[in-house]
Amino acid sequence: MLIFAAILAMIVANSSLGDAYEHVIHAVTGPVLTDKLGPMTVHLWINDGLMAIFFLLVGLEIKREFVDGRLASWDRRRLPFIAAAAGMAVPAALYMLFAGKEPGLAQGWAIPAATDIAFAMGVLALLGKRAPTSLKLFLVTVAIVDDMGAVAIIALFYTAKINMVALGAAAAILALMFAMNRAGVKSLILYLLMFLLLWYAMLLSGVHATIAGVLAAMMIPFEHTPGAPDSATSPLHQLEHALHPWVAFAIVPLFGFANAGVDLSGLTAEQIFAPLPLGIAAGLFLGKQIGIFGSVWLSVKLGIAGKLRGATWLQIYGVAMLCGIGFTMSLFIGGLAFPGDPTLVEEAKIGILMGSLAAALAGFAVLRFAPVHSQHDAIEGASDAEINADGDVRDICDGETPASERPA
Repeated sequence: MLIFAAILAMIVANSSLGDAYEHVIHAVTGPVLTDKLGPMTVHLWINDGLMAIFFLLVGLEIKREFVDGRLASWDRRRLPFIAAAAGMAVPAALYMLFAGKEPGLAQGWAIPAATDIAFAMGVLALLGKRAPTSLKLFLVTVAIVDDMGAVAIIALFYTAKINMVALGAAAAILALMFAMNRAGVKSLILYLLMFLLLWYAMLLSGVHATIAGVLAAMMIPFEHTPGAPDSATSPLHQLEHALHPWVAFAIVPLFGFANAGVDLSGLTAEQIFAPLPLGIAAGLFLGKQIGIFGSVWLSVKLGIAGKLRGATWLQIYGVAMLCGIGFTMSLFIGGLAFPGDPTLVEEAKIGILMGSLAAALAGFAVLRFAPVHSQHDAIEGASDAEINADGDVRDICDGETPASERPA
């Protein structure tokens, strides 16, 4: 759906409907929720409103993984945290190398730092059984940690002048949600109402309103369900399952359609290889693979973590390339980095599309033609048996204590 929406946006933006596309996306709908943003437009409702729901789902997934999932222990967190950190730092450094010295471009350093989990997992899914389970789990966990980093970056570096009164109100609402959680309140309606109030307070505060989604998610009650991560009575599981189809099939594709439309008519080589798009493309395509593969290789060689089970080094390199698909989060940060400058935003989109497309094609090619591990069939068969028997996901690295053998 996301791929289709992005392609459709590109087609429409470069057709006779291009002007109509721009008119609809930026149509003023009102009201004025904050003087900083002015009258609300379709684009603002999508990027500042609907994307807060996307971040709410991201927050729910992060909390579940940390409390009861793949990131529940430090053994499991170590390698994804190292890989994600390097996978954000190296792209940012490459971006600054290419574009940082140009006036007004330094604030775009975080654009190539994020991985689009939907796109990356979609490409990996095309490989079917050729991609070992450990690679899929590694990609998911790195992308989750990556999302955490992106949220922190947005909150810390892309925040306008702070309205302390509104920020205090947001803190009070968050404290009330925490008290509701501790008191055993499980009504999702109440939490969603608090989320709506928190979103508006964050919008007024100057901190980007979508951060309200992640903060609210941390306050949703969660029931521990070892070996069976889905509980019919857990508010977090209920909300996650309810939001997922809306986010996956409506909000994210709508965001892609509203933000991926780039008019390529009259585009010259000089514009394509300008510092901004070149820095972003280099960060996504080169920075991600260097940072993630390099950190994994060093971690294994230094004994910090075990090698991904059932995966060859060439396959790990292919997944590191797929992490260069930035798209959703990169487009989002691109809009925050250059507010009020549509020319730079468009240039950023070109760089994001170039880097993401190159990463997707190269990563798929490497994984498609890379020889599989000598024990691929045996390991994957054992993996299926373990998941079916225990209802839990096995460890992804060699040398780790199996989840079934750890103390509860």
